Amino acid sequence: MFLFVNSYKFVIRRKMKNHSNTKLKKQFGVPKFRTPSPFQAKVFAVVKKIPKGKTLTYKEVAQKIGSPTAYRAVGNALNKNCFKDVPCHRVIRSDGKIGGFNRGPQNKIKILKEEGYLK
Repeated sequence: MFLFVNSYKFVIRRKMKNHSNTKLKKQFGVPKFRTPSPFQAKVFAVVKKIPKGKTLTYKEVAQKIGSPTAYRAVGNALNKNCFKDVPCHRVIRSDGKIGGFNRGPQNKIKILKEEGYLK
């Protein structure tokens, strides 16, 4: 009995630790709300203020939050964005290219065309 209890605790602990596994998502469900880290919250606050038809670069967002060298971290934070009210498609690369998007670069281009930024 003791071995069974210990192995059961190990299985539960392992399942909770590996929650990103797709099999486990089906079994336990996807979390409905993710609390952003303090850094992500700063990034999201800046990006929410970008008006339609305008863009900022990842570097400009990093400078606005007070971390001028954290432009790659800004990109990673936006890639993990799960909030619909954060327009992460309005952030582009410094060289003028579109950059990544968590819903695919083609969707980013489509949305930017609809907003009038791209022709």
